[in-house]
Amino acid sequence: MLNFEEELKKFKPSLEVEQIEDAVYQEDLTDMTDILREMMQQTK
Repeated sequence: MLNFEEELKKFKPSLEVEQIEDAVYQEDLTDMTDILREMMQQTK
């Protein structure tokens, strides 16, 4: 039987996830707010 508390103590996130997270945060991603702002400016 698994001891979940012990398994959680051993858990370490993979380096790949951390690398992906860094890459995503560094990108200048357009989100829905940016799109709506641009649409509002175009209609004026």
